[in-house]
Amino acid sequence: MRKAPRFLLYLLLAFIAAGMIFPVAWMLVLSLKERPQSYGSFLDLLLAPFTFGNYIDALQSDAFDMYALNSSLVALTVTAGNIILCLMVGYAFARKEFRGKALLFGSILGVLIIPPHVIMIPLYRMMVEFGWINTYYALIVPWLITPFGVFLVRQYIMSLPRDIEDAARIDGAGEWYILFRIVLPLCKPILTVLGIYVFLNNWNSFLFPFLFTNDEAHRTLPVGLAFYLGKQSIDWGHLMAGAGISALPILLLFVLFQRRIIEGLTAGALKE
Repeated sequence: MRKAPRFLLYLLLAFIAAGMIFPVAWMLVLSLKERPQSYGSFLDLLLAPFTFGNYIDALQSDAFDMYALNSSLVALTVTAGNIILCLMVGYAFARKEFRGKALLFGSILGVLIIPPHVIMIPLYRMMVEFGWINTYYALIVPWLITPFGVFLVRQYIMSLPRDIEDAARIDGAGEWYILFRIVLPLCKPILTVLGIYVFLNNWNSFLFPFLFTNDEAHRTLPVGLAFYLGKQSIDWGHLMAGAGISALPILLLFVLFQRRIIEGLTAGALKE
């Protein structure tokens, strides 16, 4: 009888895992079949021969390499900016006392509840006034620091002991030395989580890159895939191949940094 609840729990987790894995598996199946929309049944689709031709065509057709390069440039730059700026701002909110601190931090928390679609039109008008439409500035500058990142880093730094910082000040260390030589190494778990979160958001971002770019030279990969869909007349094989290639960096990030992700998410959960 005691094993029954555990069996039901594992069964529930198996169903949840299957629901998460199925879209990825379906994408891979479609991407490895030639003209998958032409098959009449699911069984016929599975029994059809596999081919990597869709991946080869996706890489060679259109401007796929340029879209991937733009996405990489934007995502990596925004990620680096968030790691540095969120660390600095989060440290200031966690360790410093200044006038208006509570009001400023409250405004950051308030921004977290605003849906991004609300700022779509004001931000677009701002980009037009700056002359940043069809430039990398519009894709990078507005996202170099995020309220969620500031809040996350601030909460993590507040859980760190002040003793090491105080000892460094007694030895004559300045604030920049303390921030980048003492606080930064201690914040590696949470900064890793923040970096992966920001990278994934910007790598998969579609709405704002779609609004801010009208020329092919500055389109990111999600925007390019949307136009690729129209150009191929819903050729699901090529579209799923492009989506699979775009998902590859995300899977690699998780495989390489899964331990860091778990450490960052569980940091501070247990206290002595």
